[in-house]
Amino acid sequence: MRKVKYWLLVVVAAVFEVGWVIGLKHAATPLEWFGTVIAIIVSFGILIYVSGVLPVGTVYAVFVGLGTFGTVISDMVLFGSPVEPLKILFIFTLLAGVIMLKLATPDDSGTGGEQ
Repeated sequence: MRKVKYWLLVVVAAVFEVGWVIGLKHAATPLEWFGTVIAIIVSFGILIYVSGVLPVGTVYAVFVGLGTFGTVISDMVLFGSPVEPLKILFIFTLLAGVIMLKLATPDDSGTGGEQ
């Protein structure tokens, strides 16, 4: 239960990942590019921080999976990407896999980091 805060930080990092991925595609002004760069720094900064405490392989897989999920959904909701049934099925399959991977990972990472 102690590591819940670190897993929540992984979710926050994934939200920033969605932000910078959208920024890479849609940024047009210097302010938008600045926001994109800040999102990259925050996203990877959090990822590096939590990787010192949690199992790095699982952290990265959850980070990328949540980022992919968020990016695809954001593209549909915010930018009018077609909502295709197979795409929805596969993105939720990805999300289920990420959740199962997290649940299958033991609490003790054995990295010697902060407990």
